[in-house]
Amino acid sequence: MPFNVSRRTFLAASAAAGASLAASAKPLLGLELYSVREEFKKDPKGTVTAVAKMGYPGVEFYGPYYDWTAAEAKEMRSVLDGLNLRCYSTHNSAKNFEAANIGHMIELNRILGSRFAVMASAGKVVDLDGWKKVADTLTAGHAAMKGSGMMPGFHNHRTEFEAIAGVRPMDVLAKNTPREVVLQLDVGTCVHAGQDPVAWIEANPGRLRSIHCKDWSSDPDKGYKVLFGEGSAPWKKIFAAAEKTGGVEHYLIEQEGSAMPPLETVEACLKNFRKLHA
Repeated sequence: MPFNVSRRTFLAASAAAGASLAASAKPLLGLELYSVREEFKKDPKGTVTAVAKMGYPGVEFYGPYYDWTAAEAKEMRSVLDGLNLRCYSTHNSAKNFEAANIGHMIELNRILGSRFAVMASAGKVVDLDGWKKVADTLTAGHAAMKGSGMMPGFHNHRTEFEAIAGVRPMDVLAKNTPREVVLQLDVGTCVHAGQDPVAWIEANPGRLRSIHCKDWSSDPDKGYKVLFGEGSAPWKKIFAAAEKTGGVEHYLIEQEGSAMPPLETVEACLKNFRKLHA
């Protein structure tokens, strides 16, 4: 007997299956290349090669990439492909989201294979109305990226978790942007601000697609110069919340330095990550 099913039922079942697969997919690991910025400035290709040899499967490019031509971006993409290394996302200044610049940002990201173009800093914002304007810029970025397969994002620092008139700027951004705007959590600065990263993830289900795994220590002699997993962040709880509720797709190691050279530092962070996130 043939099995008959309505188109609506079929589409609903397909969507449910897709959501289930997405929920069960293991998040990917990458390195924010700002962690090795001096090496990258001197030798971009050699640096990504070294990162790939360590075992990182992906990277996030930062600021200087925006100055590349399309041809230079294609050359870097060829290097990445040869290393089996993926570009998950990029970090951008707020200026890159301006109408005159966003087209170039989108073009470069598409060449590199990036899905998320993240605003790394909003610059100087003095009040809640200013943060609403930042939210408007991110919303406009989402509109510009429709059809490209990309999403805009925002990367917090300590400032965005410090309240203005009783309201945290990150809450303003979350409330006033569509769900497609990624709230890229920088764990270290969140913890440094005295905030609970797990509570933030759970309050914003599905929006934490990208998380910067930067640690912070309350020891004033260490601060951000502590290896991943050796600071104050509750990583086991963060992983659990991110994967159950946050919708995380990418964990990105970000490191501000340590007693070791930068490349040795990010390799040690990779080893620590693998121990903590078995």
